[in-house]
Amino acid sequence: VEADVLSRRCVMMRLVDFSYEQYQKALRQSAGAVVIILPRSISSVPQDVVRQFMEIEPEMLAMETIVPVYFAVEDEELLSIYEQTRAASASQGSASAAEVLLHTATANGFQMVTSGAQSKAINDWLIPSVEGRLTGLGGEDLPTVVIVAHYDSFGVAPWLSHGADSNGSGISVLLELARLFSRLYTYRRTHAGYNLLFFASGGGKFNYQGTKRWLEDNLDHTDSSLLQDNVAFVLCLDTLGRGNSLHLHVSKPPKEGTLQHAFLRELEMVVASQFPEVKFSMVHKKINLAEDMLAWEHERFAIRRLPAFTISHLESHRDSLRNSIMDRRARIDTKALTRNTRIIAEALTRVIYNLTEKGAPADLQIFTDQMQIQQEQLESVMDWLSSQPRAAQLIDKDSTFLNTLEYYMGRYLKDVKQHHVKADKRDPEFVFYDQLKQVMNAYRVKPAIFDLLLAVCIAAYLGVAYVAVQHFGLLYKMIQRLSLKTKHQ
Repeated sequence: VEADVLSRRCVMMRLVDFSYEQYQKALRQSAGAVVIILPRSISSVPQDVVRQFMEIEPEMLAMETIVPVYFAVEDEELLSIYEQTRAASASQGSASAAEVLLHTATANGFQMVTSGAQSKAINDWLIPSVEGRLTGLGGEDLPTVVIVAHYDSFGVAPWLSHGADSNGSGISVLLELARLFSRLYTYRRTHAGYNLLFFASGGGKFNYQGTKRWLEDNLDHTDSSLLQDNVAFVLCLDTLGRGNSLHLHVSKPPKEGTLQHAFLRELEMVVASQFPEVKFSMVHKKINLAEDMLAWEHERFAIRRLPAFTISHLESHRDSLRNSIMDRRARIDTKALTRNTRIIAEALTRVIYNLTEKGAPADLQIFTDQMQIQQEQLESVMDWLSSQPRAAQLIDKDSTFLNTLEYYMGRYLKDVKQHHVKADKRDPEFVFYDQLKQVMNAYRVKPAIFDLLLAVCIAAYLGVAYVAVQHFGLLYKMIQRLSLKTKHQ
């Protein structure tokens, strides 16, 4: 990328040396392609470099260009190609014309060729979601608490989008809550009078398409649904894997006397009495329907007039962490994830069992001993989630990931089933494309000037040989004449 002329060249850039200015330079000069080389372990990259790239990612996605951009994870051969290319480019910038000519003629070059075809739209792609429930004890009209987290990830390169914090952490907390409350709902004396509805939504990074269709199916296209009857509140889980802060994002501040207000107060009390190191706050943001993308998942429910909020360690929905290929497992603080899970579980339990009204002390720890939050379980779930890319373009209804998620939820919940979203053919809200992963071959080649110089050298050699042969012939004739004269004398 340091070379002066990049037109029709394949430009290679390492993440540690990446800058947006150089990237734009390659696009302006109509480079043949750009290859960004990522390290095997993101944790080895300085945090300022990671943060800088995370902030650049949205701009890379927003910029239209005809230059193909590839991401590749480094290995020895790729680094060798990079170093040779860099050395060749550097020598051209600081040498004389003769030296440049000589170096150009003798240096190795590489021709980069991809095997992929032109990308085409996929018209029949399904975005799957999974739901399950725990039925409360009592009459038919029991209040329902809905717990939601989207499972998909997002980044500038779908196959590298592992989404550890956003939103692997949210799914991890949802599955742990399902495990804990399934045990409580097993015994009659701890079986609460609330229905618990769990929903792992797909298409979260595409304006929460899975949640939108799920709401439409349950509220508009059926007569019997837990979402139609008596929804106490909807709790959305998003980015809970690090930090010492928790924020409850709301579209409308909850009114006193409501269950959502009770949950807010229980969260404040649990944090203040048991986890004073955590900074907790409520963040109020009205829904902006003029924007193309909703800020948080709870806004999908709020639009349908269901009381909802999102809990996250992020204070703003614009944080670049939510849509980055840099969101890897190494960025997850398992202790913080376990602590946040416990805060949510404790507050939710106090609401469902009405413990504060019954006089339970604020510092009462409910999940201890046999019922404690299992950090090892959270770690293993996070390892599983962050070990694979979960971009919505890669996960269909038959994917191994979705089948495993459905199986895991089925261990603790009842009536587990999938829901699917398919884009409208006439006016699609999303369009996915194929060819998201390609093989690039590097062929070692000599430059054209090498062939020219080689031809000149061969011609010169043949010319010298011809002249030598001609001279040798004349010399031979002269010697013959001299020898004849000597004989006659």
